This record gives sequence, C-alpha cells and structure tokens, in this order.
Amino acid sequence: MTVLVLGGTAEARALASALVAKGVPVVSSLAGRVAEPKLPEGDVRVGGFGGPTGLAAWLTEHGAKSIVDATHPFAERIGASAVEGARSAGVPLLRVQRPGWQAGPGDRWHWVDSLADAAAALPALGRRVFLTSGRQGVAAFRELSQLWFLARFVDAPEEPLPPNFEVLLARGPYDVDSEAELMRAHDVDVLVTKDSGGAMTSAKLAAARGLGLPVVVVRRPRRPAADTVDTVEAAVEWVLAR
Repeated sequence: MTVLVLGGTAEARALASALVAKGVPVVSSLAGRVAEPKLPEGDVRVGGFGGPTGLAAWLTEHGAKSIVDATHPFAERIGASAVEGARSAGVPLLRVQRPGWQAGPGDRWHWVDSLADAAAALPALGRRVFLTSGRQGVAAFRELSQLWFLARFVDAPEEPLPPNFEVLLARGPYDVDSEAELMRAHDVDVLVTKDSGGAMTSAKLAAARGLGLPVVVVRRPRRPAADTVDTVEAAVEWVLAR
C-alpha cells in the first residue's frame, strides 16, 4: 500500500529514506521547479497532479494508504490541494511542518506579511540588499531601482533581472562564517528572507545578527487545517501506525 510523500524538502527526503528502510512502498512527488533536484529514495514522480481532483484520482488509482505533505512552508497551492484531494479520496493526510525561526537577543527582525510588504519596507532599512526569498517572488522587488540586490537562487530566474541585481546561484546548507563573509564582501546592509525554518539556510540569520544588520522576514501563509507534526520521526510513526 503506497505512501505518497509531497515535497522536495530535506524532511521529505529523510522521510522517504526512513520509510524505504522499513520496507514501506513510497512515491515522492516533486513539483519540478528545480532543474536538478536532490532525489529521494524510492519511486519519484515529477510535476503537478492537476489540482485536488487530479490528486484524489491519483490516490485512488494507486491505492495510496496515506499521504504526507512535507512541502515547503510557503507551498500554499499544493498544501491546499493535498488537504482537499485527500479528503475527496478518503485517504488520511499528515503535514510535516518544520518549526519557524524565532528571533533572539541581538536580532533586528522586521516581520511582514508578504513579499510586497517586504519590498515596501526596504528603502527605510538599507540600500544594499541580500535577497534570499526565492526566484519566484523576485518580481516584487523589480521596481526598487534605487536599491542594489544580491539575489541568491538555486536556479537562474527565467527572465532577465534589472541591472541593479547581481545573481548568485548556490544551494544550501550554508555556514555562518561564509554567510558573513559574503555579506561583508558585497557591503550588504539588509537581509530579506522568508520564514522557511530549519537549519539548512538559517546561517544567514546568525551572520546578520553578528554584523548587526536588519532582517526583513516574511511570515508563513496560513494553510488549511491538518494533522501536523514537526519531525520526521513523528511522521514515520504516523505512517507505520496506518
């Protein structure tokens, strides 16, 4: 009885590995937005399902026993589709949601509700921006021609960016010393990030703290209610119980 794992996150890969090791048939579904994703163990499918209806049909056709949504905290569309599709197919769903980041002593965080709000806040905070919020939301910052951006992506943006953008292609995890050196080398005076959570990309926050830089943090979007755990171990237990 197949378990469908949604997401190309580190948690999704770890979950797939743990389940395969226990002899559980797993199909991991990747959105296909990254050119060369890190592939999990077990079977893999790439691409969308065609909304909740398509997902429900897939679950029924493949006799899925359960579905685990281990997508990125900002993957709003698939998160909503997962809840609705699982309900339609009568398949139990679990969400694996890593804890969000929490500001500590010395942090100068400015919380906002959207990338548009982040763009609006920037002119008052700095002139040289380290943008780490992903290539799909870069349009929100295109009109800020008075600022300079170091924009870090896993894959290059599909459209050319304005001349005040310098693109850096890299994939985490990162360490604090390297992040601090990167910010110093480019005279960065403000950091923009989403509240992704996890350790893979959190080094930039510690680096910004050490340099005394302000950080604009985009809050996570609200997602439909679902049974939720915050560790891979708890997700494995949930799957095995079914």
